[in-house]
Amino acid sequence: MTDKSDGHSGEDRGGNEEEFLRKLFGEAFGEKSEPGGEDDKNDDADNQGSTNRGPSMGFTGNPGAGSSGDQGQAGGFPGFPPGFDPSQFDPSQLGAFGADPAMMQQIMGQVQAMFSAMQNQDGEETINWDLAKNAAVSAIGSDDASVTPAESKQIDDALRLAEMWLNDATSFEAVGAIGQGYSRRQWIEQTFESWKRLTTPVAESVGRAMAQVVRQQLEDGDGAHIPEELKGMLPPDAAGQMASMMERMGSMAFGTQIGQAIGQLAAEVHSASDIGLPLAGDTMALIPANIKAFGEGLQVEDEEILLYLALREAARMRLFIRAPWLQDDLFNAVAQYAAGIHINMERIEEAASQIDPSNPQEMEDLFGDGLFQTDRTPMQEAALRRIETTLALVEGWVDDVVAQAGSHLPSLEKLRETMNRRRASGGPAEATFAALVGLELRPRRLRDAAALWAHLRETDGAAGRDEVWSHPDVQPDEADLDDPQGFHRRREERQQEAANIDEELKKLLDGGYEGPGSDGPTGGQNS
Repeated sequence: MTDKSDGHSGEDRGGNEEEFLRKLFGEAFGEKSEPGGEDDKNDDADNQGSTNRGPSMGFTGNPGAGSSGDQGQAGGFPGFPPGFDPSQFDPSQLGAFGADPAMMQQIMGQVQAMFSAMQNQDGEETINWDLAKNAAVSAIGSDDASVTPAESKQIDDALRLAEMWLNDATSFEAVGAIGQGYSRRQWIEQTFESWKRLTTPVAESVGRAMAQVVRQQLEDGDGAHIPEELKGMLPPDAAGQMASMMERMGSMAFGTQIGQAIGQLAAEVHSASDIGLPLAGDTMALIPANIKAFGEGLQVEDEEILLYLALREAARMRLFIRAPWLQDDLFNAVAQYAAGIHINMERIEEAASQIDPSNPQEMEDLFGDGLFQTDRTPMQEAALRRIETTLALVEGWVDDVVAQAGSHLPSLEKLRETMNRRRASGGPAEATFAALVGLELRPRRLRDAAALWAHLRETDGAAGRDEVWSHPDVQPDEADLDDPQGFHRRREERQQEAANIDEELKKLLDGGYEGPGSDGPTGGQNS
């Protein structure tokens, strides 16, 4: 027996639901309702002939369109259908579908906050970076202690002493900057521009891939994935509009996840360049709160730990200043890798069918493990090898230099081994970041790289070892890490060839060059 206590039959409720969906999707894509309805009469009475107001379902017509007919965009959301405004959405209107209005109110509050950020972001930026930075700061929590004046002095003194010791271990000049102490929040703020540069190519690729998912769902198989009752409500260009919407939403959600991962990294890194890149520019900085946590259980004096990490930071900064091409090379490799990113379609479809709208965490988990396809393109494989090898060379060089400069430290070998294990395995935050961007910023062959630099130092001295950083074309590659002696031999052969060419050029300029088959100096008799 059918329950009719609400005053409407099941058929009437079905009609109301259809009308609701028709209005929802029709107004979303700019279609007008049939004239003559009660809603139209009310709208006409309220607006006195204006066409600027739509139903309070989150769609407000064309915001800013006045009586002159100019189509303004005030109040609209970039990349969304004209007039889309989630602040006008009334969750109670979903009662016809059995949804809990209180739950929908909570969800819509989160959606409105995200859309508001999208409205305020720069139209040229894929991600709202202010929102991402706020997510990073929120991730570090409220226990982020400020750096005290005493800690700042200890850090500056340690970096000054480290610079003095490094002068005898490398031919690269001292940075000559005052060392700084960062809180975790300061590390986020001072490194954020570099994070933007590093992750923007990945975020853009994710946004495009998410848009492609929607476009395929709407276009493939003549809309086979779309419920029959909705097909007639979508305009011809629905795929393009929805794809544009999803691209911005996907990039924004991904950017927020990146911000949270950066915040987690802020609780683990020891210095400004700890991940192997000078994220804070030429600034040498240490994070005392994280250094204290690193020293727990090591049974090594705090001053010795601080000096060891200061040596690593100062050595790394000398390298990046002396080899300015190095940073660009790494960033370009990340961009090359990002260009080949493609989404795991099965993962997206599976997650979409299982996500509970009342649990926002499930939407965030979508950008975790399994989002990216595991089969990489040849270009991505090349970029990944380039990133891993370069990072290994950087960290291996730092390890060799610090081993020489810090020879007076009683616990040097213990600290080196602890650091090598940490860099090889990575921490939870590194794993989170790797899952987000689809690659690991980790020097997998750190020990092999350190052995190569040690061999070059033993055979050619510190200056000969450091000279390898003079140009990217003479860098060791992955195969050279397996054969340090072979790399040294090939390097000597190239140097000899270059010396022979220089000698021949000098003869040519001096007028004494004898070419093949010549009987005398250049400029001889012509018959």
